[in-house]
Amino acid sequence: MALVTKAIKGTQDTLPNESYKVQFIEQTVLEIAGNYGFKEIRTPVFEHTELFQRGVGDTTDVVQKEMYTFNDKGERSITLRPEGTAGVIRAFLEHGLFNEPLPQKMCYLTSCYRYEKPQAGRLREFHQFGVECVGTASPAADAEVIALANDVFTFLDVKNLQLEINSIGCPECRKEYHKALKEYFEKYKGDLCETCLGRLDRNPMRILDCKSPVCGEIAKNAPTVLQFLCDDCKEHFDKTKMYLDAMGIEYKVNPTIVRGLDYYTRTVFEFVSNEIGAQGTVCGGGRYDGLCQELGGAPTPALGFGMGIERLMLLMEAQNIPFPADKPCNIYIASMGDKASFKAAEIVSQLRTEGVNAQFDVVGRSVKAQMKFANKLGAEYTMVLGDTEIDENKANLKNMQTGETTEVQLDDFVDNFMNISIQQSMSALYENLGIDDSIDLNSIL
Repeated sequence: MALVTKAIKGTQDTLPNESYKVQFIEQTVLEIAGNYGFKEIRTPVFEHTELFQRGVGDTTDVVQKEMYTFNDKGERSITLRPEGTAGVIRAFLEHGLFNEPLPQKMCYLTSCYRYEKPQAGRLREFHQFGVECVGTASPAADAEVIALANDVFTFLDVKNLQLEINSIGCPECRKEYHKALKEYFEKYKGDLCETCLGRLDRNPMRILDCKSPVCGEIAKNAPTVLQFLCDDCKEHFDKTKMYLDAMGIEYKVNPTIVRGLDYYTRTVFEFVSNEIGAQGTVCGGGRYDGLCQELGGAPTPALGFGMGIERLMLLMEAQNIPFPADKPCNIYIASMGDKASFKAAEIVSQLRTEGVNAQFDVVGRSVKAQMKFANKLGAEYTMVLGDTEIDENKANLKNMQTGETTEVQLDDFVDNFMNISIQQSMSALYENLGIDDSIDLNSIL
C-alpha cells in the first residue's frame, strides 16, 4: 500500500534516534544564554505580513521571493515567520517591555519558513536559536552578544569557524555610501541580474549580497562601507573590536558583509565554516538600532543574532563531534502472566517518579522476546517476574554489563534498586580509577 503523502519538499523529520542530539544542542544554548542573563521568549509562528515588510525590508530576497504569505479566513494577509527578530521586537513593543529595566535580554528556539531551493543546510522549514538584546547602544553589548555565540561553539567543541565582522554604518553615513555604490553599479547595468537592477535605485547595498556569480564578481571591486563611516560609527566599530580583543575572541574584518535583512545598522557579523558546503554561515547577526522605531515604537537601540540548528548539527557531524549518549533504559522488567505484568507496571511507575528510565512489556511478548527487546534497548538492568517471584516477594536483578545478579525484595524494590545501582556504579568508577573499592573514601577525605 502506497503512502498517502510524504514530507513536503524542503522539510525534514527528526526521528527518535536523532532527537536527543537536537535536545542536547537546545539545552546547551539555553543554558549558556542564561549565563549571560538572557531569558526565553516565545512568539507565534505567524504574524501580520506588514511586520516583515516593514521590519525585514521590502527590498530583501526574503520579502520579495521567500515568504510564505496567505490570506486567512478574515482576508487578513498572514505570513509564516521567515526569521525571529521582527516578532520579538513586535512583542517587546506590544507588551511594553520598554518600561522594564533595560536592556531586555531575550532568547528563543524557533522554527522559520522560507520558500527557497532546498539543499544541504538550507531548508524551507528550519530552526534557529536566537538572542535579542534591546535597549543598549554600547559597543560592549555588541561584543557580549558575539561572545555568547562564540561560547556556544567553544562548549560544543566546534572548530575551524571564522568570525567575520563589519560595520555598515548608520542611516546618515550610509546615504553617502549608497550614492557611491549606485555610481559604481550604474556602469554595469547591462550585466546585473534583473533583481539587482531593481535594487539599484531602492537599496544598492543589496547587490553586494546577491548570489549570482556575475553580480558577485562585479561587486568585488565596489566601494566598501568602511570608507564612508561617520566618526560615531567608526568609534563604535573600533570599540567593538577592542572589547573583542579584551575577551580574547579572534575575528577578521570583512568589509563585504552586509547581511540579508534591511534592519541592520553598524555592527554585523557572521561565524562561517568551509566544511558544510555553500551554506557556510552557521550564525549571523548584528545591530538594528532603527527597527523598534520602524515598527511604531520609540527609537531604541538593539542587536542580536540567529544561529541555524540544522547547520550547526551538519557542522558537528562533519567534524565527528560526539554527542552525549541518549538517556539509557536503566531497567527492563520482564513478566510472565497478568499477575506479574500488573506488578511490573506498579514497580516501573514508582521508579519513574524517581527519575529512572524504567520499562516493561506493553506488547504481550514471550519472556524470551522481552529479553531480546531489553537488549535492543540497551537496558542496564533486567528482572523477570512470574508467579513464583510474586508469591515469594523477591526476584533476581541482573546487571547486564557484568552479568552479576542480586536478589531483591519486591516490597521495597525502589529503594533497593537505587542503592544497588549506585553501589555498582561506584564500584565501576573505582575500578576505572584503579582504586581499591574496599577503602572508605570518606575516611581518606
